[in-house]
Amino acid sequence: MSPQNIEPGPHDHEAPEPHDLGLSHDLPTLLNRRHAIGLLSVGGLVAALAACSPRAGSADASSAPPAGAPAGGAPGGASQTDVGEGEIPEETNGPYPADGTNGPNALTTTGVVRSDITSSFGDSSGTAEGIPLTFSLTVVDVSGEGDAGTPVAGAAVYAWHCDRDGQYSMYDIADQNYLRGVQEADADGKVTFTSIFPACYQGRWPHIHFEVYPSLDEATSATNRMRTSQLALPQDVCETVYATEGYDKSIANLQDVTLSSDMVFSDGYALQMAKVSGSVSQGYTATLRVPV
Repeated sequence: MSPQNIEPGPHDHEAPEPHDLGLSHDLPTLLNRRHAIGLLSVGGLVAALAACSPRAGSADASSAPPAGAPAGGAPGGASQTDVGEGEIPEETNGPYPADGTNGPNALTTTGVVRSDITSSFGDSSGTAEGIPLTFSLTVVDVSGEGDAGTPVAGAAVYAWHCDRDGQYSMYDIADQNYLRGVQEADADGKVTFTSIFPACYQGRWPHIHFEVYPSLDEATSATNRMRTSQLALPQDVCETVYATEGYDKSIANLQDVTLSSDMVFSDGYALQMAKVSGSVSQGYTATLRVPV
């Protein structure tokens, strides 16, 4: 699957990110999704336009939220097993991936393979402040028959996200590389990262980026990635976290965006909505099944 090419540019959160530019920008990504094979047939244009509506088996982002869910969001305990199985959607890697497709490449930096991504590594130093968040991704192969999926042991996952101010290391904060890291999946296909809860910046729903690679050895160049996607965080948890010190800007930003308006999650988010538990005092744990 070819990498998403993102043009370099300043990190202006008051302007839409490249993945907030609508169908003309998102269509190449949609065409790259495995389930979009055949869009170039006679009915291809119709199918492409249909891809902008909620995915089959996904929560309908344009309808009312499930019972008990906050308006515009999903309940904190949204279950990944409550929806139809399918491959996790292919998404843009955003303008600040640091995977070599747009400027720096953290994947080739000594020390990037780690579970705790709170602090910078290599020649950089510094620690991101915020409410503790541990998130786990379980990579499963659903290309064969059956619904259960097979754990992809030995796969590698590169994960990154913004800090509590909505800024990205290696771009907004050039002398830091925290909140980025690579992990090798265990026998159950699982990787776990220790981090902090990311902010909500203008125009985007709170999220975590990740790329899946066939192996740790191949997780050095974005050209080797199997899948690029994003994890969404539930609204009720976000509201609780953003009421704490340091997340002030996130309160207003979250009020100005919904899953329905977010250009990544607006076409359906069920397979990308993490299940989150915990508290501000004890920290949070997020889990997501990643079918590929």
